Amino acid sequence: MKPSIRFTRLLAAAGLGLAAFVTARAGAEPAAPRPLLLELFTSQSCSSCPPAEAYLRELSGHADLLPLSFHVDYWNETGWIDPYSAAAFTARQQDYASSHGYEVYTPQLVVDGRQQAVGSDRAAVGKAIEAARDSARAAPASIRRQGDAVRVHVGSLAGAQAGGTVYLLTYDSRGSTHVPSGENAGRTLPYTNVVRSLRRLGQWRNQPLDLNPMLDAHEVGDHLAVLVQDNNGTVWALASTAAAN
Repeated sequence: MKPSIRFTRLLAAAGLGLAAFVTARAGAEPAAPRPLLLELFTSQSCSSCPPAEAYLRELSGHADLLPLSFHVDYWNETGWIDPYSAAAFTARQQDYASSHGYEVYTPQLVVDGRQQAVGSDRAAVGKAIEAARDSARAAPASIRRQGDAVRVHVGSLAGAQAGGTVYLLTYDSRGSTHVPSGENAGRTLPYTNVVRSLRRLGQWRNQPLDLNPMLDAHEVGDHLAVLVQDNNGTVWALASTAAAN
């Protein structure tokens, strides 16, 4: 079934990955502020998506938010193949739908792994952001890059039963694409924080963790991020940095 401009149901579902839950150690590192994770599921072939992309661009100016754009691939048979789309991003959206009982559609914004709203609905998105601020937890986290070498640190969180999968993301902060066909034919569409790759690095069990991955050839983008998230979507740690230094 091809997606409509409004809502598209996808029946496939997959797990977000196994999570490990352990009691925080005595003497764990103090909690640290982190940005809220905003994930816009979008497509350059969706005529309803540009207003949501524009709003995501505005939200990217807030230091306490990390807005990311995940381009899904189920619009690619409607006249334009989105060059930033990937089956893995569609699967991630499906995972949220399976875990929380969402419908799958574009433009869909998932706030901090839990609540969702139409990405262009400013009132609904603002309400979800405020609710997420009240419940967000944060283990200390950092990410640095030197060439193709990446250094990731995730600390521990006192007084919590926490654990989850550690993800490495790469993304491009700004750019645009001229779309010659499909619903947005003739338009030049800007994008913000478009995710280029998503990789699982390992498991965090609420103990200090240091990882030293090397970037693969396909992991391109001018920024990196580290995300720790459990299979319920709860975000336990999040940090980003400029990729080249």
